[in-house]
Amino acid sequence: MRRVLALLAALQTGKAFTGDELASRLDVNPRTLRRDVDRLRSYGYPVETQPGPGGYYRLAAGRAMPPLLLDDDEAIATLLGLATLAATGSASEGSVDDAATRAYGKVDQYLPKRLRPQAVALRASLETTSVSAPSTSAETMSTLAEAIHHTQVVTFDYADAAGASTTRRVEPHRQIHLNLRWYLLAWDTDREDWRVFRIDRVTNVHNTGRSFTFRPLPADSGIDYLRQGLTKHRQRVVVTIDAPMSVVADAFTYQDVELTLTESGTRAVLMLDSWQWLVLNLAFIDADFTIHEPAAFREACARFSGRLQSGASTPRPSSTALRRM
Repeated sequence: MRRVLALLAALQTGKAFTGDELASRLDVNPRTLRRDVDRLRSYGYPVETQPGPGGYYRLAAGRAMPPLLLDDDEAIATLLGLATLAATGSASEGSVDDAATRAYGKVDQYLPKRLRPQAVALRASLETTSVSAPSTSAETMSTLAEAIHHTQVVTFDYADAAGASTTRRVEPHRQIHLNLRWYLLAWDTDREDWRVFRIDRVTNVHNTGRSFTFRPLPADSGIDYLRQGLTKHRQRVVVTIDAPMSVVADAFTYQDVELTLTESGTRAVLMLDSWQWLVLNLAFIDADFTIHEPAAFREACARFSGRLQSGASTPRPSSTALRRM
């Protein structure tokens, strides 16, 4: 299967290969190559062959979508990915999560016969909980993706958090997924500045067809810029926890956290509003920890530790109780 996938990857480059070139590339003999080509054709991939001197193999454009050529692990990952996406949002008509739900139910139709029973069994065995998140229009994301690819200006209506609507004209740059939300990073031509838009609040997208010159990112990446905006009123917190990374990740499930392994445990970097949020999460980890920064968080936690110790000490009898004795 890996050899057939490698053959397909080579042919999908759009180039025409001689038999010797493909055989050498895949490290197989001509007979094995012909057998693998026949196997691709049986899956529905239109492989054209020109025999004789100057002959070649190439992948022609097919009229119908052939079966997906996936190995077992890739088929499982595809179904699990669709199931996860389908559980996010309200499955409104035309949304990405609604499309994932429909694709999840019929993906086995596009798999080779060998994998279809496995796909059916896996699909029947799964249950996913619904995750509260806004639905995003598949058509909107597709239009934005095309405009980003061709560097073309788009216009759209945008509703802010208070519900006020404005019309925007932007140079779209990136679509970003963070914390169950889809965002658009774009240069707002009217405001002459970078802006981030929640894509679920974007409607009436129109590609103007007008090209623009690609601008350098205002940060190392789109996600970095988005995080800077989301956390600009928060404080950077660094803490080392004497626990495995998996345990720390479970405790900080709903936080945007960066985790790395160190000699003394797991280093966590977060952006938090207050030290109370840190204490709340650390309380679920039965392990020692060290707060490296900020100093204000470390001092606040030390004071809270004193109150905890005082509150957990054996209470002294009240004066009323002493009199009764």
